[in-house]
Amino acid sequence: MQQLTTEILVVGGGVGGTAAAITAARRGVNTIIVSEFAWLGGMLTSAGVSVPDGNELAAWQTGLWGAYIKELKHREKTGLDSSWVSMFAYTPSMGAAIFADWVEALPNLHWIRRQTPEEVIRKENKIIGVKFQDFSIEAKVIIDGTELGDLLALGNIPHRWGWEWQAEFNEPSAPICENEITRTYPVQSPTWVVLLQDFGVGNEAPEISISQPNDSSIFDGAWANYGGQKFLNYGRLPNNLFMINWPIHGNDYGKDLSRLIGSKSAKQEYLSEAYNHSCKFARYIQENIDRHYGLAENIFPHQESSYHPAFALHPYYRESRRLQGVDTIIESDLLPILNGRVAKLPVNDLGEITSIAIGNYANDHHYPDYKFNLQPKSTRWGGRWTGTPFTIPYEALVSVSIDGLLVCEKNISVSHIANGSTRLQPLVTNIGQAAGTAAALAVELNCQPRDLKIRTIQEALLRDKIAPSGIIPLFNLPPEHPDWLRWQTYYLDRPEAYPNDGNCPCQEIENNLSISPNAKTYRGTFKQIDDQQYSLITDDGSWGLVTLRPEVDRLFQELRAKQTISIVGTNNNSGRWLVVESIVI
Repeated sequence: MQQLTTEILVVGGGVGGTAAAITAARRGVNTIIVSEFAWLGGMLTSAGVSVPDGNELAAWQTGLWGAYIKELKHREKTGLDSSWVSMFAYTPSMGAAIFADWVEALPNLHWIRRQTPEEVIRKENKIIGVKFQDFSIEAKVIIDGTELGDLLALGNIPHRWGWEWQAEFNEPSAPICENEITRTYPVQSPTWVVLLQDFGVGNEAPEISISQPNDSSIFDGAWANYGGQKFLNYGRLPNNLFMINWPIHGNDYGKDLSRLIGSKSAKQEYLSEAYNHSCKFARYIQENIDRHYGLAENIFPHQESSYHPAFALHPYYRESRRLQGVDTIIESDLLPILNGRVAKLPVNDLGEITSIAIGNYANDHHYPDYKFNLQPKSTRWGGRWTGTPFTIPYEALVSVSIDGLLVCEKNISVSHIANGSTRLQPLVTNIGQAAGTAAALAVELNCQPRDLKIRTIQEALLRDKIAPSGIIPLFNLPPEHPDWLRWQTYYLDRPEAYPNDGNCPCQEIENNLSISPNAKTYRGTFKQIDDQQYSLITDDGSWGLVTLRPEVDRLFQELRAKQTISIVGTNNNSGRWLVVESIVI
């Protein structure tokens, strides 16, 4: 077995691990990343979830997440406005190419493919290395970026799996005790994403074959409230592709989920069933919507497996083993403060804000055939629903008892309930950036990650030379604002001054700061339908109006009904809305 040594070792090619490795290497620290698959990027690429949720507003497009969106916009010439579930849609291979290019540009970052961890090397309470099939690698800091928190189990590192009862964290949405849902689903259900292709009206796509008889009744009613085309447009991608990741009688698969952390054979049994379930759903779609929809061709690089290339390289895991950290994120950390539109900021015993990443997604849980009610954490902004912004404390990445380790995926220290918001791809990207930054600083300063001063990490994130990452949520402060750094540090120094409405008293940037190359001008009559719900009546009918930009959000609220305006933006036919970038009155 080959013995390797490096300064930072990232285990797992998930989006958090990928971001951590890139960030650490960009700081000049020698880094190795070991991935199970041929693509890096996890949920954003190899798991096929290329219509990501959360962090869509301009103010939250910071750090590596913001850089990733900018690069997608540069490469996808037709634009990213094709689905109605997300503000960004792209082909998975494009995302994988971006991460591969970023890695290739770093000579001090070594990427080892198709290896999985088999043993964690511990020296008392410190992790010093990891053994794989063909390598043993020792490092000063090791980061767990696996999809299921594999190092936590292999290293006997204190962690959680599954539910906590209400008495543990006093979470309003947590169950009081075990019930039918908790017994059936110890964690949220994964989905094996599949991409369908439109072969054209009048053309029959190849019949989707299934290995087992198809009990199609389990899918009945999947798109009953939407209609077939709107259902498909949920995950419409460029080039007549459709991402199928559907929670309503769809391809979520949650049978005997404890197999995911059982033996290798038990996990493989689950994977085979989940794949076949998704294949059956694809066949059901083909039979019940139209035969010109079939499995997409040449999408994912499956090697040494019988999986069809229309299927993601692995399931979209929504939950994993979760670290027992110095701090644990719970439901109350996500909910809006009283009479406010933001969650409280995490503050330690020294009175310091400890946030290192911003998230905003609603608390979304997946348990097929069960409705699970959660405390609402959404608000209307920019003509649409969005989630209450919250932050991740650095201590949620640090083990309560083990040194030499950081985590950066769905494996952070978070309750089962709160995981429904913290698991989303954009937030995990910037959690990975924070983990990579902290690991590099620990190497530079020759200390353990737990001994770093939180302000040192925050300053490094805010002043990142390539992808500055925000840590204070402010709706009206996008990262291109000339005073962005000033206001971010202002509230770090004055936690008590953080505004309840999430808006700082900064000077507004111009209404036409930057326009997408594929944006067009639309002229019509402005109409306010309800609070933060707008439309534009044009010769082509009525279009909903939404925006991600704070200066346009303000103009929406100032416009008068029946006022004739021109807007500049992009159209989304799947959602029948215009994404507004500028308004001319």
